[in-house]
This record gives sequence, C-alpha cells and structure tokens, in this order.
Amino acid sequence: MGIGSMRLFLSLPWAAALAACAAIPPAPDPYAQPAPGADVPSGPAAPAPTHVLDRDTAFRLRNNSGITLQWIGWDERGQVQVAEGDDGVWRLSGRQRGGGGSVSVQGVVSEIGSDYFLLDGTVRIENAPNRGRLCERDKVWRFAVTQNRKYWRLREFEWCDHLTDYIDIYF
Repeated sequence: MGIGSMRLFLSLPWAAALAACAAIPPAPDPYAQPAPGADVPSGPAAPAPTHVLDRDTAFRLRNNSGITLQWIGWDERGQVQVAEGDDGVWRLSGRQRGGGGSVSVQGVVSEIGSDYFLLDGTVRIENAPNRGRLCERDKVWRFAVTQNRKYWRLREFEWCDHLTDYIDIYF
C-alpha cells in the first residue's frame, strides 16, 4: 500500500467520526422557556391513593382520639387530623407538646390494614426526654395494634439515639 493509499485509509475513520458528531443535536438551553401548551414536569409524582384493606381500621384511624409520646405523658394527648383528599390519598398530621418537648407525625397514609397502617412521612421528637434532643426521619413507618391495646404504636422503638420512644395514636 502506497503512502497516498495509506493516508486515504487512515482518514476514512476520522471522516466517519466527524460526520457522526455533526449529527448530534446541540444541548438544550437550560434558560429557554417551554413552548405554550408543552408538557412541563412538575416535581415528584403525586402519591398513589391510600390502599384501604380494612374499613373498620380506616374508620378508627379517621376518628382517632390523639397522640402521645411517653416522655411527654399520657394524660393530655395531642391531636391527630386524618383527611382523605379528592385524589383518594389519606393525609395524617399530629402533634403533642408538653414539658418543653414535642412529638409530631406527618405524611401520607399509604396502606390501612387490619390493626395497622403505614405512614409515608416524617416523625419528629424535639426536647424529649431531654432538652437539646432532636430526632427526625422521613420514611415509611408502621403503626400497629398489639396485645388488644386501644392504640397503634410506632413499631420502631430505638430509631434515633438508642432511647426507646413509645409513640401511640389512640382510637
């Protein structure tokens, strides 16, 4: 193979690579405005409707009688609101305060079964049992009735700093 043939042979792959690069569209402009009527992503997907497996438990949850954390006390319960949206999603929000401390739960009830429910949301304990203590986590939590009690208890007891926290929602 002569030098001219060698040059032509070596330049063919480069010419093909350059042609392929020319076919790549330019990167989108991050500051460009969407065209009118275009679909625009709107953040995280909406939660799925709550999966109600047990109507009796759902009724008790909706008509609950409050929340307690043992460090704050059982005598004066905090309030818990449960509401079903037009989208079929049940939302729960509750809080107990006392002695400078508080517990709160908030989120979407993803499932309601026989004597349990799952809460996809945030549990927060602040200044209980000691000032300066702060525990907060966002995840799927399981609350369940055990031993024929009249409340659902959070089934994770030492989720923060190895103290045993009893968070109860009463019916």
